[in-house]
Amino acid sequence: MKIEDFLQDRKTPPSGAGGLGIGLYIHIPFCKQACHYCDFHFSTSLKKKDQLVEALCAEIILRKNEIPGVLQTIYFGGGTPSLLDADELERIFKTIDAHFAITENPEITLEANPDDLTEEKLKMLAQSRINRLSIGVQSFFEADLKLMNRAHNADEAVRCLELAKAYFDNISIDLIYGMPDMINARWKENLNKALQLDIPHISSYALTVEPNTALQKFIEKGVVKPVDDAVAQAHFEILVDTMQQAGFENYEFSNFGKPGYFSRNNTAYWTGKAYLGIGPSAHSYDGNTRSWNINNNPKYIKAIEAGELPVERETLSLTDKYNEYVMTGLRTIWGISLSKIEESFGLKFKEYALQQAEKHLEEHLLSRDGDRIVVTKKGKFLSDGLASDLFLLNLS
Repeated sequence: MKIEDFLQDRKTPPSGAGGLGIGLYIHIPFCKQACHYCDFHFSTSLKKKDQLVEALCAEIILRKNEIPGVLQTIYFGGGTPSLLDADELERIFKTIDAHFAITENPEITLEANPDDLTEEKLKMLAQSRINRLSIGVQSFFEADLKLMNRAHNADEAVRCLELAKAYFDNISIDLIYGMPDMINARWKENLNKALQLDIPHISSYALTVEPNTALQKFIEKGVVKPVDDAVAQAHFEILVDTMQQAGFENYEFSNFGKPGYFSRNNTAYWTGKAYLGIGPSAHSYDGNTRSWNINNNPKYIKAIEAGELPVERETLSLTDKYNEYVMTGLRTIWGISLSKIEESFGLKFKEYALQQAEKHLEEHLLSRDGDRIVVTKKGKFLSDGLASDLFLLNLS
């Protein structure tokens, strides 16, 4: 079933065992250099890249029966997966093919940085199984890229997208808003450049100051201005209006797609499908249990070579599952279903959700359409806070 088949009626989220699940996520923990804002797990040393690829393949084999079903999506994230060469990609795909059933038309995404996407690299990727690129542009302005310590420059950002369009139809880019000294006009120019390049999917995130990052230290020392929430909110409102006028659907808080270009991988995640995460720091979910791998490359490789899984697990309580359903659901255009809450969690949970939603419905931050509660345009920037108001700490 195609993603567009699910989306004819925006009130109805993807559901069932088929369609958008199951997903395979593969974490490639290498980068050329560290971005100042990033707290993801990665290494700037590529010395162990070959060993790591072998360990990824071995982990796939060790966990092949962990989440049974047909793979609908494969996602190479990082880090910087575009650092993989053709042989490394082929080794991983051969391992996946040997141990998983794959749907006839899977979505296979690779995250990439503009400085890696030469024409030669794009040709190689187009000849591989990759059919979707997610490109970390972040900004089309040099000052922003320098502040973030990105490896590419503004010219490379534009040039790589112009080249990529010759080889790939399904392209997403990342853009960051709420940057210090980013006036509204410059943020609009960023969006307009993406629209001029005819990119069909945009993921856009507010700059956040994560603990122990270079950005946090620069702000503490007064080298960089603090992040201003009011500026971020203004940029978000510009983002929503600009994308809507250009024919994009804001199908999840940070994601905007033209019809037929929603991310199948991410939509499956937001609608509660199972996924298996491979690689150091990768997370997995089977509907009842979450697990995550150690975020240390040498320790990960050593454990896998010994035939051991360097993984921790937690079993989700009914309340945990309810809270996650509310959190992810209210970030999407499909919202949350009261009948699903009652069916999956019980009548008390449904009554609690309605009770907690009441004041936000009155303030038009949430709206109710029959069985569904969704976040309004007015409430979008507050969606995580609205969801937290519906959370349960304990209900036995």
